[in-house]
Amino acid sequence: MGRGKIEIKRIENTTNRQVTFCKRRNGLMKKACELSVLCDAEVAVIVFSTRGRVHEFANHSMKKTIERYKKASTDNSYGGTITEANTQYWQQEAAKLRQQIENLENTNRRLLGDGITNMKQKDLKQLEQKIDKAHAKVRKRKEDAILEEINNGRTMEGQIQQENGYLRERIMENQCNQNTNMLLSHTEYDALPAFDTRNFIHANFMNPAHRFESQEQTALQLG
Repeated sequence: MGRGKIEIKRIENTTNRQVTFCKRRNGLMKKACELSVLCDAEVAVIVFSTRGRVHEFANHSMKKTIERYKKASTDNSYGGTITEANTQYWQQEAAKLRQQIENLENTNRRLLGDGITNMKQKDLKQLEQKIDKAHAKVRKRKEDAILEEINNGRTMEGQIQQENGYLRERIMENQCNQNTNMLLSHTEYDALPAFDTRNFIHANFMNPAHRFESQEQTALQLG
């Protein structure tokens, strides 16, 4: 069933009026937010309850929106147009931004030590405090950077040690394999049959001159 139309008039019951106020207020704020997002509009809503409480919504600065509204209302009362009011508003915003940029540039120059000749003692003290704070932040960041480098160095050292350990294991394995191969070659040599001297005929026995010399010596002894 659809919701029926209700009569728009003041609700006499206090409780019902408060409940309706909360619901309608939330709905109004939601619609204002949707309008600002969907249409890229500058929206500001202010609601005062019967108890004097303020409820507001603004997608930008509420104060700036009110100032813009006052400016537009003033210009329109003197015959100005909305376009002229918007132009003047943005001109004022541009002037404020230029002033902010100039202030930031002056502050930057003073932090570098330029343009401090005419500064008073109070301003110089404030500038000194800002520089001290900035120096403390820089020193802290420097210490953090050094600690990061140390941690990275330790991590790299651990990785290098692991790689060195792996390489040592490989070298030891290669040496063990070489020693094993050498032992195997000696074992094969030892497995050859032993040399029997009984089967060896001396070369002198095969020499005829040596045999006849022995016979002559025997004959001389016998004579």
